[in-house]
Amino acid sequence: MSVSLVLVVLMAVLYASGVYLMLEKSLTRVLLGFLLVGNATNLLLLIMAGRAGLAPIVGGDVTPEQMTDPLPQALILTAIVITFGVSAFLMALLYRSWRLSQGDSLEDDADDVAMRRRGDTSIANDEADSAPADSEFGADHADAPSATARGAAPDGDRR
Repeated sequence: MSVSLVLVVLMAVLYASGVYLMLEKSLTRVLLGFLLVGNATNLLLLIMAGRAGLAPIVGGDVTPEQMTDPLPQALILTAIVITFGVSAFLMALLYRSWRLSQGDSLEDDADDVAMRRRGDTSIANDEADSAPADSEFGADHADAPSATARGAAPDGDRR
């Protein structure tokens, strides 16, 4: 089997649209995106399987070169089962979210926003407090561990 350009383009479109849907805040779209990525992966395995051939379990005078490799088929079957299990789990999460909040959209709550703002201000304060750093190759004392790294408090007392 020669690789069809249509299959490659279809696989790329499925991956792109699946990733796009997985980045949305709606759990339904995340589930659909996961299914598309799973199908694109199955298509990738089918494309990578190589040429088509005879069934691997054939009696008679069939040479191994005429048979198809059964490993990609087994991998595709395994991927289908795994995708089914994970999508069932995501559907259970989606159902539970719908029952609790009557919606499937993931929104930031007030605590997350406040923690993010506190984190941003603490990073800004740390950057403002730090002195301009010397080059890595500048002074010899830059390689020596600082007093706070050895366990001393900033005022010189041992902890």
